[in-house]
Amino acid sequence: MKQSIKTTIIAAVALLAVACGGNHSQTQNASEKYPYGDVEIQALPGGACGAPSYIAYEKGFFEREGLNVTLVSGDFETQKIGLASGKFAVANGDFQFFPSAHQGLDIKIIAGLHQGCIQILVPPGSPIKTVEQLAGKRIGVDEIGSSAMAVASILVANHGIDPKEGVTWLPFPRDQLPTVAEKGLIDAVALWDPFGPIAVQRGYTSLCDISTDPLFAGKYCCFLFASGKQLRENPERIKAILRAYHKASEWIAANPEETARIVTEKGYVPTGDTVFVAELIRGYKYHAKHDASTKQQAKGDATYFVDELKKAAFLPKDLDTHKFVDNLYVDVLGDEELGSAHNAADTTVQKMH
Repeated sequence: MKQSIKTTIIAAVALLAVACGGNHSQTQNASEKYPYGDVEIQALPGGACGAPSYIAYEKGFFEREGLNVTLVSGDFETQKIGLASGKFAVANGDFQFFPSAHQGLDIKIIAGLHQGCIQILVPPGSPIKTVEQLAGKRIGVDEIGSSAMAVASILVANHGIDPKEGVTWLPFPRDQLPTVAEKGLIDAVALWDPFGPIAVQRGYTSLCDISTDPLFAGKYCCFLFASGKQLRENPERIKAILRAYHKASEWIAANPEETARIVTEKGYVPTGDTVFVAELIRGYKYHAKHDASTKQQAKGDATYFVDELKKAAFLPKDLDTHKFVDNLYVDVLGDEELGSAHNAADTTVQKMH
């Protein structure tokens, strides 16, 4: 009788797993054309900093790596759940993921993507002229715990303001933040590109642009994270995805104007101004080549931001930074594989020209 009950429980658990979507880490719908099967990547709705995902999709870099990719929409929470379950193989994110990783989210950094794409701004006519004057003020963010909030927290912490007690964080939809600020419901906004630069065009004052602010300039703001589950169970798929991202980033570095045209015409960014978007993309400093130095930069910049998040109380002050980053970062492609991917990207770019 006990064995029968045990068998019934095991069968129920198996059915539940199937009902919840099965094992996403295994290759779904593999074929000769797509040996790594179907892959969903949450990249919508997007900004200019999502260009690697869009270009890898539009220029066929995913397809050439044997991946049948679908770009889907969602928020930070759905992205975290998707990575943890293995539903999503990778995600374009930044140090907003570090606290979740510390809390046990099964993710790994596999590459750095690009530099600054967030600004902290005040609306036209604001009496706030310095970061120090944000003390006691209301800062609007797209989500509590989001990348923009993490950046703003690091900023205020480095200017003598307690990010937990010294300011009030209020969440609003990203595209509505400027309107909310102009109504006087918040005092400052933390905005992704292109919303930040668009707001500047409308008369907003930037207190911090992470592409130029000394706290952030020259460092990756966005990393490519992989699902730990998928990395263990389907490492070749993760390698293929990373190769596609590298090829896309190198293509973007060589073709910023064409990248801007594609992402605006396809509606990936909420503006039709290709000159403006090309300027943003050039500012992200995409790599023309990925090699051992770009790996070192990714790990070094992750180390830097872990320390900054400790200052901002996003991570425990007694956290062993180097041990944490050593566990978080995984070297997916060897140096020889990077060289092969770069040569293939060079050939592809030449053919496209």
